[in-house]
Amino acid sequence: MLPPAKHPHPKWLADAIFYEIYPQSFVDSNGDGIGDIPGITLKLDYIKDLGCNAIWLNPCFDSPFKDAGYDVRDYKKVASRYGTNDDLIALFDAAHRRDMHVILDLVPGHTSEEHEWFHRSCKVERNNYSDRYIWTDSWISGGDGLPFIGGESPRNGTYILNFFKCQPALNYGFAHPERSWQKPALGPDAKATCDAMVDVMRFWLSRGADGFRVDMADSLVKKDDEGKPYTIRTWQYMFARIRPAFPEAAFVSEWGRPEESMAAGFDMDFYLDWRWDGVPNGYNMLLRNVDDPLSRKGDKSYFNADSGTPISEFLDEYEPRLREAETADGNFNFITCNHDTARVAPRLSQREIALAYCTLFAMPGVPFLYYGDEIGMRYRALPGKEGGYVRTGSRTPMQWGANDASGALHVSDSAESDTRAGDVTGGSYLPADPSADAPTVAAQQADAESLWHTVRSILHVKGECDALRSGATFHAIERDRVFVFERSTHLQKLIIAVNPSRDCKALQLPDGSYRTIFSIGENEISGTSLRLGLQSFAILEAE
Repeated sequence: MLPPAKHPHPKWLADAIFYEIYPQSFVDSNGDGIGDIPGITLKLDYIKDLGCNAIWLNPCFDSPFKDAGYDVRDYKKVASRYGTNDDLIALFDAAHRRDMHVILDLVPGHTSEEHEWFHRSCKVERNNYSDRYIWTDSWISGGDGLPFIGGESPRNGTYILNFFKCQPALNYGFAHPERSWQKPALGPDAKATCDAMVDVMRFWLSRGADGFRVDMADSLVKKDDEGKPYTIRTWQYMFARIRPAFPEAAFVSEWGRPEESMAAGFDMDFYLDWRWDGVPNGYNMLLRNVDDPLSRKGDKSYFNADSGTPISEFLDEYEPRLREAETADGNFNFITCNHDTARVAPRLSQREIALAYCTLFAMPGVPFLYYGDEIGMRYRALPGKEGGYVRTGSRTPMQWGANDASGALHVSDSAESDTRAGDVTGGSYLPADPSADAPTVAAQQADAESLWHTVRSILHVKGECDALRSGATFHAIERDRVFVFERSTHLQKLIIAVNPSRDCKALQLPDGSYRTIFSIGENEISGTSLRLGLQSFAILEAE
């Protein structure tokens, strides 16, 4: 494994709490039925009041939307349905005035087939873009095991794909070229692609963006070796050209293996939801350890009160990855959910979700709260939209204050629009949850016992506690059905205790005296004895 790339991490990440926004589904400010960037700006105070001080904005660039914006047609232009470049810059400015940060979603591995780079690459005549994508040398050539398309351009060759037919792969080279058309990683053609991507990053960072979440960051170099050494060197090349000018820019990778992503030079990595052939990773063990995201039957996730699953199974998978990130002085981050992952409701109850989210927010790293998870929005089995397929059910409109099967939620430009419930208007990107009991922000704000209040409370506690900062130490104390762990810095020591079961549990704490600073359920502390009520959670501060 290559050694970690050493660089100072942005200082603001130590206290960052992210809110992930799927722009087409968050707030519709103009009544056209699709969420937009001015709508997000209207809701910055809501996001900050909730306890989040940073935003991850899913792709907002010009696109034909065959893959919901992950098929970029122009990296330097905001999609018209979301607004303009000036609207995005205004969002950056408004966030910064509130001491908030905004990172954008960068898709470096491929573009849309409608991108101007690809149009020029398709030409018969050689030009500066001929090698921007991966082309074979004959119209009847296969892709050497990689997916390819032929017969769609005048150029005598077929082109390699990432994912869908509409997503030609950008050329970052091959680890070990074996065909005449395969270019070497970090050769002249691959470096030209790197330089083009650095130019995209520089464009938005110079206009106020605070960094990027990078889509499929580990997939750039084709047929890379175990450990991704050529992809790692490719990122090191790009970061060497962007970090000196923007030292406070943050980069989080969709990678899932921090020993690799930190070596590449990223500040953060996600603990992704992986489940291959029914085999879960640690994150899946916590929240969705079942093949059918809507089924409670057979769900072995730790936070399912009926599963009986011990936390040790998760810790065995998680702790080595955490230590890898710590060794590289980086962050390994939890998500509540994201645009590619099934929401945990309705399979888990509100109480189970509350325990889960409170635990994730108390763990090391920089947390990411997916829009709507604060109210327990439900995964819905819906027909695919814009390439979403089964992911579509996690991308439905934010439920601000009313439900309507035909409408996105719209907030007007009136002065009171940021605090009142949204109106439903027009058509929608996707249908909102039509159920009579569908959760809404307005209803949960009015209910002191709601999930919204729990999430807001724990996020504010996190923001106030030095020992809940991203880099505070982590030590597991109890590793059975009850999960007890310590987070500490030189200023503070906290004990976090979680009991997801339907039975009360008693345990002994390390020597010392403690006070409760946050609690769910009927918990009692006497000296170093803690009695955890059923389905309970507590944060104790050592005095």
